[in-house]
Amino acid sequence: MFPLKDTIPSRRKPYVTIAIIVLNVIIFIYELNLPSRELLEFFYKFGIVPARYTSAKFSLITGLSRYNFFPFISAMFLHGGWSHIISNMWALWLFGDNVEDRLGHFGFAIFYILSGIAASLLHFIFSWNSQVPMLGASGAIAGVMGAYFVLFPFSRIITFVPLFFIPFIVEIPAVLYLGIWFIMQFFNGTLSTIVRGNFGGVAWWAHIGGFIFGMNMWKYFLPRRNYYRY
Repeated sequence: MFPLKDTIPSRRKPYVTIAIIVLNVIIFIYELNLPSRELLEFFYKFGIVPARYTSAKFSLITGLSRYNFFPFISAMFLHGGWSHIISNMWALWLFGDNVEDRLGHFGFAIFYILSGIAASLLHFIFSWNSQVPMLGASGAIAGVMGAYFVLFPFSRIITFVPLFFIPFIVEIPAVLYLGIWFIMQFFNGTLSTIVRGNFGGVAWWAHIGGFIFGMNMWKYFLPRRNYYRY
């Protein structure tokens, strides 16, 4: 299933969503101009490598400081390839405008960053000794999707479904579409933990952590006027 658009127009221009997409694209263009070795070093320096914090030996060998926590922010602006960034930015554009509309520009910006950090922390817990850099915006975007799941359950996601090589365009309730998406992440995350598999290099638990954070914490980022009733 590939989401094409939702049925709820935003009332205001999603400036923060657009800015995040532009920033991700600029950094990705920078990545494209790096030689392979320098790109790998860039990913290790600014991506989340759990072993740099849990293994003094690994930290010493690689020269990665155990006390530098900036990667928990910088990693969410890095991407490993065209399909990675396109799928992430499309999902952010699809769900981000409405959530930003509800939270306001400033609230949404803080919410997005904290969603990414929460996602990274859960990945860190389940990949304690991993020496593989985790990077990508999907954890933060999962937080946006979690908020959308609660805020707009009756929205419909216009979805492309290829069935036996025949394309179908269907409208799926947001609560169903995102519910299925989350169940798939949880299933794959659990399976990857049990069998210690790589599963295509996807940080399943980051998706799960971001979604749960977004689903439960969005209310704390509402504009102040929404907290008071006169």
